[in-house]
Amino acid sequence: MIGSILVANRGEIACRVFRTCREVGIRTVAVYSDADENALHARVADAAVRLPGAAPSDTYLRGDLIVKAALSAGVDAVHPGYGFLSENADFARAVLDAGLGWIGPPPEAIEAMASKTRAKKLMGLEPLEKVTAADLPVLVKAAAGGGGRGMRVVRELDSLDAELAAARAEAVSAFGDGEVFVEPYVEGGRHVEVQILADTHGTVWALGTRDCSLQRRHQKVIEEAPAPGLGDLTETLHDLSVRAARAVDYVGAGTVEFLVADGKAHFLEMNTRLQVEHPVTEAVFGIDLVALQIQVAEGAALENDPPRARGHAIEARLYAEDPARAWAPQTGTLHRLALPEGVRLDTGYTDGDPIGVHYDPMLAKAIAYAPTRAEALRKLAGALERADIHGPATNRDLLVRSLRHPEFARARMDTGFYDRHLAALTTPTPDPYAPLAAALADAHGRSRSRFGGWRNLPSQPQIKHYSMHGTEHEVRYHHTREGLTADGVRVVHADARLVVLETDGVRRKFEVARYGDQVFVNATALTALPRFPDPTAQQAPGSLLAPMPGTVVRVAEGLAAGAPVRAGEPLLWLEAMKMEHKISAPTTGTLTVLHATPGQQVEVGTLLAVVDPTP
Repeated sequence: MIGSILVANRGEIACRVFRTCREVGIRTVAVYSDADENALHARVADAAVRLPGAAPSDTYLRGDLIVKAALSAGVDAVHPGYGFLSENADFARAVLDAGLGWIGPPPEAIEAMASKTRAKKLMGLEPLEKVTAADLPVLVKAAAGGGGRGMRVVRELDSLDAELAAARAEAVSAFGDGEVFVEPYVEGGRHVEVQILADTHGTVWALGTRDCSLQRRHQKVIEEAPAPGLGDLTETLHDLSVRAARAVDYVGAGTVEFLVADGKAHFLEMNTRLQVEHPVTEAVFGIDLVALQIQVAEGAALENDPPRARGHAIEARLYAEDPARAWAPQTGTLHRLALPEGVRLDTGYTDGDPIGVHYDPMLAKAIAYAPTRAEALRKLAGALERADIHGPATNRDLLVRSLRHPEFARARMDTGFYDRHLAALTTPTPDPYAPLAAALADAHGRSRSRFGGWRNLPSQPQIKHYSMHGTEHEVRYHHTREGLTADGVRVVHADARLVVLETDGVRRKFEVARYGDQVFVNATALTALPRFPDPTAQQAPGSLLAPMPGTVVRVAEGLAAGAPVRAGEPLLWLEAMKMEHKISAPTTGTLTVLHATPGQQVEVGTLLAVVDPTP
């Protein structure tokens, strides 16, 4: 039996595997990069081995270093997690050749299915070799890996070469493999997948379906099981998935993915690994997929038939990103992350952890289970709405609104959901009382003998300014014999952490937390503004500032100061959190300044370029 496991991964998935290992009595070993030295997965493991460097290509994509770490730690087996080397047949072989156990499919099965081009050929499909205008739109896709990296939708033939180059660069960075291919892009479809689990004795389970249609940048945001409204198509999807597994003598957990449109299933790929969204399948089947992976690797036989599914589960991925600003990833300190009881939280972070630039911006996954889909939706939306998420901007509000959107509630969604609804879903709805609550909490405990204590004569109002959703708000309140007061609002209670306000006979509670200039009032984030702004903080019109910390990976060919540019024209590309982000000209004019150079590390607000608008 397996007594110790090294997880060749990081973050949330490593913590997830370690949790099961602890429950069954298996010793755990983590690997960590220099950027992850104090990461949660390195702290909770029984032992940890350093991988020198920070970039994935130097650390988590170095199979030789990971095998060496496993041997030095004396483990029995390696679990690849998902992402990085989890679908790399050469890595699986290296683990086995070293005499270690491999908790995954045979290298031959990975080789057959991990490359999406080979998988399609195995299923009788061929990628597009020569793209014409009649084929548009098409999808450029990385042959290795997943998670939306190395994927581009192309709607104009002239942009195909540039998108192929961008996809290759992103695929190399994320997976160490730059192979890409082109396939037809089916619009208006649903992304549906089947979880499979196979043992070494010839049994293959098809564990229901999952709907993963809500996606941004081709990466899933909300997933659920079972996929609603499939009817008789469910059996067809199960049959196709089992057939794909048997065709390559598959062993272990894997996922077969389809695009469902017009009542037909179009095969996309087979992921020869565990998926991020596996918890929803665990919830409805009442199983632990990681525990089953380990048992299969130990040679155990599955029952002839899988357990029966019950109820409904929905998962939402919480990202450190700003959906209203092209999903720009965010960095900083995660001061607090806590959800109400009754909702499962899978995360690789804990309070006080830094969120860096080197890896995916996913903070956590929240999973709700209930007897019906409607109940699961309500449960998860309510839990996210009440969660304490203090730190950089996240997609929390987007998740709550998505779960409550009529189209999603009626299960009428498809992969174009955010293309249609993103603007409405990201329109701010500020709480008008949040700035007042922040000001009153800040005023608590201040000496009344200084700066506005009450007197027999009316005192001047205290004034504070806060930024909320990018808009400045002024707050005025008074110190009186009766305590703090504000126009039209009765202050029932105020201390540093809790403010209770009454308006029109209705009392509302506001929980307040402050970290420097950052203030969180319930689910609203504010920034306390200085009384006298710094006049040197102004930038010239047309300045392009780095929206995130990252690395300049490319500058448009031939771009130099003095060049004419058009509004929307791509000027340079930043890489942050394993994704490329295009920086475009804000207006038509002349490029007067270009500071960005390939390979340059930049922080938020770094001046990259200046475009002087054409009069």
